[in-house]
Amino acid sequence: MKTLFITGTDTDAGKTIVTTAWRAYYRFYYPDLSTGLMKLLQTGMVGDAEFYERFFDDVEIPLRYDAPLAPPVAAAMENRSIDMDLIHARLRALESNYDVFLVEALGGLGSPITDDLTIAHVADSWALDTILVAPVRLGAIAYTVANVALARQHNINLKGIIFNCVTPCTQEQQNNWTPQKMIESFTNIPVLGYFPYLENLSSLEDLAKAFKNSIDLGKI
Repeated sequence: MKTLFITGTDTDAGKTIVTTAWRAYYRFYYPDLSTGLMKLLQTGMVGDAEFYERFFDDVEIPLRYDAPLAPPVAAAMENRSIDMDLIHARLRALESNYDVFLVEALGGLGSPITDDLTIAHVADSWALDTILVAPVRLGAIAYTVANVALARQHNINLKGIIFNCVTPCTQEQQNNWTPQKMIESFTNIPVLGYFPYLENLSSLEDLAKAFKNSIDLGKI
């Protein structure tokens, strides 16, 4: 069993698309491997859960809140708490059922999940092998380096970085905004690849192919 925690540099890094494509990759190219998928929680009445449900019928999301805000703010608006023990228990109960278990975080490593904890605290205290997803855009070098520094501060086992083209971009822009050798030199973390921008997100097979052609899991 291999559990991977997929987090990002910020809210719009594209974690959900990358996570969906990752699971699709196993479905199409390694069908003998059993895979599971979980998101820690969701804020907003419509969000990642609805995207996942277009492709999978077994995604676990232990807690949901209506307001599309930071979890502690959304929970407070409903006079509810965020039961981290429940989320952790669900993760540990489910992961043993699969060869590969993908767990999507929310926001970035520095995003609060409770009034006292960030996603970085969760990755550390739960000892999760972690993947960082960062969007390809101007400023990516700075926020990627900063997030890796935060991961090191929390002793997170960061296994690799995936850059995600959240908008159409040329190869020149990709090279200029997210230069692989420079980022690997600054962070000492392997860049696993650059997930391409896909205008049509309706085909699970296309997502699987894009992942296969762009991400090198052999670096993990």
